[in-house]
Amino acid sequence: MVGYTDILVAFLSILFLFYLRWNKNVPVRNWPVVGMLPALLHNRDRINDYGTQVLEQGKGTFLFKGPWFANMNFVVTSDYRNVHHIMSKKFDNYHKGPEFREIFEPLGDSIFNSDGDRWKSQQKLHHSLIKNSKFKLVVQKILKQKIYEGLIPVLESCSELGSVFDMQDVLHRLMFDNFCLLVLGFDPNCLSLELPEVSYEKAFDEMEQGVFYRYIVPRSIWKLQKWLRLGQEKKMRKALGTFGKFLHEQILLKHENLSRKNADEEEEFDLLTAFMLGEYGVKSDRYLRDTALTLLAAGRDTIAAAMTWFIWLVATHPSVEEKILEEIEVNNLHGNEDGEWKIYSAEEMSKLVYLHGTVCEALRLYPPVPVVPRASIQPDVLPSGHHVSRNTKIFVSVYSMGRSKEIWGEDCLEFKPKRWISEQGGIVYTPSYKFMPFLAGPRTCLGKDTSFYQIKIIAMAIIQNYHVEVLENHPVAPSPSMVLTMQNGLHVRVSKRHH
Repeated sequence: MVGYTDILVAFLSILFLFYLRWNKNVPVRNWPVVGMLPALLHNRDRINDYGTQVLEQGKGTFLFKGPWFANMNFVVTSDYRNVHHIMSKKFDNYHKGPEFREIFEPLGDSIFNSDGDRWKSQQKLHHSLIKNSKFKLVVQKILKQKIYEGLIPVLESCSELGSVFDMQDVLHRLMFDNFCLLVLGFDPNCLSLELPEVSYEKAFDEMEQGVFYRYIVPRSIWKLQKWLRLGQEKKMRKALGTFGKFLHEQILLKHENLSRKNADEEEEFDLLTAFMLGEYGVKSDRYLRDTALTLLAAGRDTIAAAMTWFIWLVATHPSVEEKILEEIEVNNLHGNEDGEWKIYSAEEMSKLVYLHGTVCEALRLYPPVPVVPRASIQPDVLPSGHHVSRNTKIFVSVYSMGRSKEIWGEDCLEFKPKRWISEQGGIVYTPSYKFMPFLAGPRTCLGKDTSFYQIKIIAMAIIQNYHVEVLENHPVAPSPSMVLTMQNGLHVRVSKRHH
């Protein structure tokens, strides 16, 4: 139940929201009762850039004071020494914690929400699946299918018609199809010439918006809305029902298909089937549902977001585009074989050093997950000298780390793929606690190599075949969301290259 204090804080916060509509200048100030919340809400549409400014003033670490009694105080940091301490050196003292699990309630008991022994056992299970010999083969097979049958026909049509389209939407559709096939063995065909509206894909977006809303408002507000079934909580409840129904149908269908298979008949590989069979033997439909939802969220949105920023950066830096094309030509990776588009292995793609550096530079400036939350288990002192008590919430700003002069130098805001390439022509090694789009320490993303591979293959398919032109005066800004998408999409035209 929602307590009287929660209702009071919610009411006062709502009053401040009305105040903010009329007041355009809200300083970072610790106000009575509502704390620093007004400045946070006032800057919510540019939350990452605002956070970067505040962290720069605070020399990399800042203590945020929330409303009284709202338990919304937290530490935010972009200091790589603190990051190394939290993510690696003192890993056992920093977990996601119960409040994180409450905010990410839609993901249930999956690896994303787990801590301690439960996380360790799930980590082991996921790791063995990704190392499965069939996994790499099916990643290549599905990616080739969706690029050849989905992405290329859509880009070809837009090129012939000279039409303006939203590249971000196309890439989200591509990755939703791709990960539905990889995780569920089901192709929703979101990326087709008609660009259909698919209810459960839309529901997926609504859920993410709901989770982000829980992040930036006091717990009392969203708890009250959840209790009354109002606003963003009502939308998220409906979206979770729609997407949950879709996943339930897919799991039932998978059970039916497996029960009908002959013992000697080889099963098509997808992650859901792998979880249900053999040594993995996961029987709980709830766990399968939570895991499927987490894998779709982790894969679809992060790679689509990374690809969108990459395409925009390359399209607005012609010299970078030229160098990528030259490197492809020099290494004779033309992508065509007997008139059909060819997909290269990770080993072949490793020759494209400049392309890899360009991807790293895009990820540095626009990390798909801009903020990583943790909570302390026991009191501690961070390398920056800040004391944290038990259950202190800490947010690592990966976005601000990519804009840190201390880590990247005075030119940290410039897009320079060459910063990743050594004088010998290899990739410059940067420790994960300084370059953290795939996290760091024991919780480093298991799909890091697969993500790099998919991004580079998609990038190569687009750049090699089409020149992308961003619509003049199109506003480009990060959206205030859990995953760093573009607020207004990426409106472009494409023209076919003549080889």
